[in-house]
Amino acid sequence: MTAAQWRAQNPKRTGNIRDYATLQQLLVLANMESYNALLIDQKCPQQERLQALRQMAVKQLQTLASLDITHLQPAIIPW
Repeated sequence: MTAAQWRAQNPKRTGNIRDYATLQQLLVLANMESYNALLIDQKCPQQERLQALRQMAVKQLQTLASLDITHLQPAIIPW
């Protein structure tokens, strides 16, 4: 969904779509942005990029949804 589509469907919400995304969705979005830049650099046509990005996003979201992270402890950074 585009930002404009999200705003049209959520006229009472402030901010943007990222403000309401889950951690998993934000992670996948960051991955998609990096992969899209790589595909653009490789001169991949837009339609092919969209298909590849969608497939990647679906697969990553499914993988993240299947993980049980309830038992994980926060990382302690030693500095």
